[in-house]
Amino acid sequence: MKKIYITLLSLMMLTVSSCDDYTDITPKGALVIETPQQFLELVSLPGRGYPINNFQYLSDDQWMREANVIGRTPNIDILNFTFDESVDRVSLLTGSSFYNQAYSYINRWNTIISLVDNSKGDENIKRLAKAEAKIYRAYDHFLLVNTYAKGYDPNTAATDGGICIMDKFDLEAQPSKSTVAQVYDFIQRDIEDALPYLQEKPVDVYHPSLAFAYAFKAKVHLFKREIAQAQAAAEKSLSYNNQIFDMVAYNKQGGPTAVAVPAANNVEVLSYMYMTGYNEMNFGQLYVISPELRTLFGTNDARFNLFFNTTSTTNLDQGSGTAYWGTQYTRFFYPTVGMKTTEVYLILAECYARDNKLSEAVGVLNTLRAKRILSGTVDLTVPATRKETMQLVINERRKELLLGFNRFFDLKRLNTETEYAKTVTRVFPIVNKTVPQKTYTLQPNSRLYIIPFPLSALQKNPKLTLNTDEKLPF
Repeated sequence: MKKIYITLLSLMMLTVSSCDDYTDITPKGALVIETPQQFLELVSLPGRGYPINNFQYLSDDQWMREANVIGRTPNIDILNFTFDESVDRVSLLTGSSFYNQAYSYINRWNTIISLVDNSKGDENIKRLAKAEAKIYRAYDHFLLVNTYAKGYDPNTAATDGGICIMDKFDLEAQPSKSTVAQVYDFIQRDIEDALPYLQEKPVDVYHPSLAFAYAFKAKVHLFKREIAQAQAAAEKSLSYNNQIFDMVAYNKQGGPTAVAVPAANNVEVLSYMYMTGYNEMNFGQLYVISPELRTLFGTNDARFNLFFNTTSTTNLDQGSGTAYWGTQYTRFFYPTVGMKTTEVYLILAECYARDNKLSEAVGVLNTLRAKRILSGTVDLTVPATRKETMQLVINERRKELLLGFNRFFDLKRLNTETEYAKTVTRVFPIVNKTVPQKTYTLQPNSRLYIIPFPLSALQKNPKLTLNTDEKLPF
């Protein structure tokens, strides 16, 4: 039997000792983990945040204030915002909070997976704890591979450089880098291993449900272009939870200034994760969206009207056509990293569109829009072509899956397909007329889409090599 000391303020396991070495003195501020139920409780992680600062300005949905760019020494934000490929980014990315946090979470899941079977107690709870840890381990590997590697391309995934797979707890491990295909294979094995033991209704939003697991399965299949499997998994997920939070009704109630909606009260939330901030309903950072995305929302979309500010003279460049997520609205949990039912609907719509079931695809979009559009045209008409229908799906994904990882990942995966690849252009500055206005361009095959591993990780593990052609400073 193993007993583990877990420091309350840490995400990491501090000590693993055998029963013979264990003393009965529990360190102050620590918990002893020794029963299946305690391992299951270890899955719950309310403060599960993921920074997006290494790549957020590569998305065509986000924007920077002009004063934060003009006359400033270029940092990673400015290089990304201006699509500058002339600089080797490794020297700027000496460390990465996202990289460190994702792998620390993986170590947490590996602790549970590796040791729960040695605990004494209910075998069903052991299987549940292991299954929940595996689905989250898969999810963190998914976030990592889609950040630090090329988007999944069936033609090249077997040779494209991926990330290091961590399948056991080992703080000193120096694993070799796997290919993108190998990482996806590992992710899908974990998903399939977990599905038979997960619960339809877990104890709280911090534990993964069957609806979340099938939603994630659908997402992985979609990213691999396995459309029939993605559709089946999406339908299975919706069979467990198909609720959509009604923002039209919420608007009539007064919105977030009148009614607080934490994660547990948001019926469409499938998993509790968020961009690094202060708490579940405060992103802790000013997020400005691009003029393009603001225009895409229009004037009658609750997703924009309820949460965005367009008038601030301190947080916006007046006349730029931008907007920002109002930091005064900290009373609504809007999933930005985890999954929600509306993403599953959008996966289903994309599957229909790719399968040339255009009316079915638009029908799914209209089901979502009925809970989002405040006035005017709610129902979209069915386009004549698959490409036009796909564009409707993509547009709706941009409006529904705000901030976080979603748009960055979508650009990467769609850029592997000629039909849907996008060359992003950015005209800047818009307001300041004292400096020349330039058009910046991000090509679909730009190396900028692959974030370099942080220098600290490269130095620690010689087996870890860059997935871009950038040069190491050592």
